[in-house]
Amino acid sequence: MEEKILFTVDTPYRPSLPVKGWFFGNPEKKSLAVMGALRGNEIQQMYVCARLVRALEAVEKAGLLAEDCGLLVVPCANQFSMNVGRRFWAADNTDINRMFPGYDAGETTQRIAARVFHALQGYQYGVQLASFYMPGDHLPHVRIMETGYQHAEEATAFGLPYILLRTPQSYDTTTLNYNWQIWSTQAFSLYTTSTDHIDEPAAATAVEAVLRFLSLKGFSRQMFPRLTTRPTLFRENQLHNILSTAGGLLLCRRKPGDPVEKGDVLCEILNPCTCEVLEQLRADCRGQVFFCHHTQLINGHEVAYRILPDEEKGFLFYD
Repeated sequence: MEEKILFTVDTPYRPSLPVKGWFFGNPEKKSLAVMGALRGNEIQQMYVCARLVRALEAVEKAGLLAEDCGLLVVPCANQFSMNVGRRFWAADNTDINRMFPGYDAGETTQRIAARVFHALQGYQYGVQLASFYMPGDHLPHVRIMETGYQHAEEATAFGLPYILLRTPQSYDTTTLNYNWQIWSTQAFSLYTTSTDHIDEPAAATAVEAVLRFLSLKGFSRQMFPRLTTRPTLFRENQLHNILSTAGGLLLCRRKPGDPVEKGDVLCEILNPCTCEVLEQLRADCRGQVFFCHHTQLINGHEVAYRILPDEEKGFLFYD
């Protein structure tokens, strides 16, 4: 293992912050890169990378890495926003993950994105520990952009139960995942259940998923039990969005992973001053809770839940 400073970030009124990467295996090879927190509230994503560094150090010391394998883990590239408790870049509220592939002579977040991308470019595989743009918790899954360059079947090596295909929108073209693929890296986004707080079981699942991927791709000789079920592949537009029509206090009755029947109560929205029930949101199909809004206040016309319908609703399976 080798710890290196990839670049430094100048910040107002504070010393420059180093962005560090941890390298494993053969430094001449670029097999897999893992990117953690690009946003200041991605505590879970940074924690997963930190645990992965410890796990890869043990694998390397045991002599289980392949000789032609080179790995890079970058736990955090936005310490400044993390230090002051802001999700986006604290000085101008811009999102680093909407600035790729970056611009060396541009604004601060464009320059950071350019330096991050320079460090991550050229790897055969890329894994981003990502967070969703809406506050909430997910079922653990792998997300892939349908750029035309993707090989979705490779995501089965992570061993997670769900693989989600997303058709890119215009604003997706400036994300790390999209640009990795355009520049010839097979990119995957791993979503765990949380973002701004540590979920240790979910973090352990994510670390195991990356280690399993390395093993099945021949980069590691670490052994894992054979999977008994194959992941479900589906497109994002197959999820059923359950939207609020009233704003108020949100009391969730179901969490990600819970099975639901059509008509089951998912949550209640209360008047914040009287606790009058303004609205009960109910499942519109039989399936499983995939996403749940988790902030205690919700606005009208927000996605409160996303339901994954049962298999007979037209899921795509691998042959």
